[in-house]
Amino acid sequence: MNLKIIIQARMTSTRLPAKVTLPLCGKTVLEVMLERLGKFKENIVIATTDDGSQTPIVDLCKRLHVSYLEGDTDDVLSRYYHSALKFGADDETIIIRCTSDCPLIDAQVIKETIEFYKSSEAQYVCACQESGFPRGLDTEVFSFKLLKDAYVHANTAYEKEHVTPYIKANYTTDSYKNKADHSKYRLTLDEADDYKAIQELYDKLECRTDFSYEKLIETLEQNPYIYEINKHVEQKKHTH
Repeated sequence: MNLKIIIQARMTSTRLPAKVTLPLCGKTVLEVMLERLGKFKENIVIATTDDGSQTPIVDLCKRLHVSYLEGDTDDVLSRYYHSALKFGADDETIIIRCTSDCPLIDAQVIKETIEFYKSSEAQYVCACQESGFPRGLDTEVFSFKLLKDAYVHANTAYEKEHVTPYIKANYTTDSYKNKADHSKYRLTLDEADDYKAIQELYDKLECRTDFSYEKLIETLEQNPYIYEINKHVEQKKHTH
């Protein structure tokens, strides 16, 4: 199956600069995320920036033998398009969009979302907070054909920065629903308190990276104080 998991990664995040290279379990946040996606290693492309700040990300990719592309800092959509193209995508290639601030991402959830997409009539499918998953496990699935269409036709800065708005506005969409609602949990890395919560969680998981989604939720439920650490952090508002 021809699929590309494209992970956008930059060093210039405004709220928590260089967050993807913060230490976690003796590695970096991005390295932990890549370990979590180990079974998909051959399918991964890191879409990073070309503004001169990206050297630590490129160095990590080289060290781990992970494919990468350096592209426009603000036009993330073009980074996705060129990343897919550079590594052999055609119209039928399945594109999976993830962001690099998700060190608790789950390969099994991604696998199930891809299977759901393949059996769905919809042209775009996501597993996200709206479908009952914690924020930080977000997975969007669509074909390279749609990505190419968005790249050619999207013209607002908002559409280019957020990659999928054009696709969601112009194609049929569906979501892969979680069996239970765990959407209250915030497992993404935007602010210092998110980092504290993620560190605590990995501490409770003994810094393993091979835990299941069930184990993740069980650990959160058994340690409710972790949820309290960063529940107040607001997701950055996206303005059109």
